[in-house]
Amino acid sequence: MPTYGIIGYPLTHSFSPAFFNEKFRREGLVDYSYKAFPIPDIQQLISLVNEQPDLKGLNVTIPYKREVLHLLQDRQEVVNMVGSCNCISINNGIMTGYNTDVIGFEQSLLPQLSSHHTKALILGTGGSAAAVRYVLAKLGIEYISASRNAGKSDAITYEEITPAIMAACKLIINTTPLGMFPAIMTCPAIPYEYITSQHYLFDLVYNPIKTLFLKKGKDRNAIVKNGSEMLVIQAEESWKIWKEN
Repeated sequence: MPTYGIIGYPLTHSFSPAFFNEKFRREGLVDYSYKAFPIPDIQQLISLVNEQPDLKGLNVTIPYKREVLHLLQDRQEVVNMVGSCNCISINNGIMTGYNTDVIGFEQSLLPQLSSHHTKALILGTGGSAAAVRYVLAKLGIEYISASRNAGKSDAITYEEITPAIMAACKLIINTTPLGMFPAIMTCPAIPYEYITSQHYLFDLVYNPIKTLFLKKGKDRNAIVKNGSEMLVIQAEESWKIWKEN
């Protein structure tokens, strides 16, 4: 029975099992299954693959998009460029890494992107942020990274975000898990009072549909978008990869 799944820790928030199992049902793939594999240590991936001979592919989520790299036998070039992997194809025990966050984010971002969105503020410095930086560079959009802690990937702290930065960065992207269910009353500590109707707030979080980050943007008449569409696009890209391999 071909088996697919997702690794991360914890995985209480994952939409992937329901999405893929429903997809398998619709497509008549009755022998296929998709499971959540919450592993508290990335090294457990090796034993997982060894113990699951029918395992053909995995999605990778927080906190392992970077930590998984050293366990892969092969990588798509974009994985090397981004330094992050969210999709693995497994063939005869050989794990090949891919990044479908890149295409998911780009295709979801573009429809509401305007000519004045020439500079971005990226909140967070993890694996998802790496995919966001890659896409913005491809699109010619300058960016500043911000984090709760100083010294991460040349990021400034949230406290260092000035009114001038908010005015220049009309595109603000949350790549952190802040606001994700069940911690729905959390959000990145940025100066929301400087958001205007010219701003575009994109949140990679998809549950809840409207995070506190997006609500604060909407209250200031900004364009807002959550990560639901991005998630579906990257999931479909993962399925294409697994079918081809």
